[in-house]
Amino acid sequence: MAFRQYVKDLVENEQEGKGRVFNLSIKVLIILSMISISLETLPDMRPEFVRKLYLFEVFSVIVFTIEYIARIYAADRKLKFIFSFYGLIDLLAILPFYLAVGFDLRSLRAFRLLRLVRILKFTRYNAAFNRMGDAFRSIQSELTIFFIIILFVLYLSALGIYYFENPVQPEQFKSVFHSLWWAVATLTTVGYGDVYPVTVGGRVFTFVMLMVGLGLISVPTGLIASAMTKLVSKEEE
Repeated sequence: MAFRQYVKDLVENEQEGKGRVFNLSIKVLIILSMISISLETLPDMRPEFVRKLYLFEVFSVIVFTIEYIARIYAADRKLKFIFSFYGLIDLLAILPFYLAVGFDLRSLRAFRLLRLVRILKFTRYNAAFNRMGDAFRSIQSELTIFFIIILFVLYLSALGIYYFENPVQPEQFKSVFHSLWWAVATLTTVGYGDVYPVTVGGRVFTFVMLMVGLGLISVPTGLIASAMTKLVSKEEE
């Protein structure tokens, strides 16, 4: 029990003593790991440098694996931790490496991309991230409704532009599904310009959708800002 309590203090006590040093070390390792992943993309690297990056990757995975096992060991409810948000993040941070052992790495690029999940580990060690998570949870019902509205508006946008533009641009707007790309680019106000309306009706419809998109973007921003303000006020009280 004494050893378990020692491990628990080490991985969960982030404010003082050995726990603070441990968590700070994990933070630094996460940052260095992200830098290492970026360096791997450089062309024409010398073989010895590639080997050093690989050895650092092995070292990082070993440390993250030990941390993951330690957190499971220290957890009061182990299954709850394993299937929790942070538990899954910790698992996904090391899973690509073990999946790649014995396989052709080129066929596992999608799994290797999961290494980027490691940066989400950083949220555990930052109070601001935790506060933002609490804010999202407090407005999850509103965000769910907003997401449903977004999907509904996207569908209507794709449907509307299809009927306006399909007769004159059948290659660009082949179907409602093909028109979804235009709807996403328009409602997010990105407007790549690769697909655009040429009819008067289509342009008027696009203007209306742009106004709707500007309004939709402001809604979640206001909700999150309001929730964050309430949380900060409660903490100050």
